[in-house]
Amino acid sequence: MSITYRLENISKIYDEKQILNIRELEFKTGEIFGLVGPSGAGKSTLLRLLNFLEKPSSGRIKYNGNGYLDGTLPDLSQRRSITTVLQRSALLQQSVWKNVIFPLKIRGIKITESKTLEIEELLKYLGLHELKDQRADKLSGGEAQRVAMARAVVFEPDVLLLDEPTSNLDPSNISIIEKMIERYIKKPDKTIIMITHNIMQAKRLADRIGLIYEGEMIEVAKKDKFFNDPERNLTEKFLNGELIY
Repeated sequence: MSITYRLENISKIYDEKQILNIRELEFKTGEIFGLVGPSGAGKSTLLRLLNFLEKPSSGRIKYNGNGYLDGTLPDLSQRRSITTVLQRSALLQQSVWKNVIFPLKIRGIKITESKTLEIEELLKYLGLHELKDQRADKLSGGEAQRVAMARAVVFEPDVLLLDEPTSNLDPSNISIIEKMIERYIKKPDKTIIMITHNIMQAKRLADRIGLIYEGEMIEVAKKDKFFNDPERNLTEKFLNGELIY
């Protein structure tokens, strides 16, 4: 596997408080990386740095082999190869269809006949085809999150960042989104980094798992080792439910 991201001596400070302090971390192309840890540990902050929505206070982020030191940014085309799905993604006050094709339009990607058929199949898979003409902002929470996922993958981003994408959803919607992650997203040339508070979800989907605690990366390991033979005492405590969320 090649390396999509390499973080070196990354720190993030808000109001004189250090939120992140990561000495070294790599994310690999073709993997699903699960980010776990208590609330306030720095997981969402890390995702914003990886999407270049925020700049680190210090350190270097290498993305696709190019280094960005002390807050410099990739060009727009590189940044547009990354997308994020949040717990509650904001949808346009337009139809489901217009929401899903929006990323294609802003990137100047032509919606050909074959692309239209591909989008139709995506909506069918997600149970959204019958809703494609409805206003997306009027949908239920589970339906809206499925629209957000469709919108995220329609332009085939190199990197998909997921910030608790199934939080507060019912089991049926969780299952649909998890299957979509595996079927539509997990490809050899794609990278998925997913925050989840659901340890079993991380176990089902992730190739590697990283535990963040108080802004530091405590342990990174393949999932079997992470769950069955962790190296750090804090990881054991986390798995035993002894770290407060």
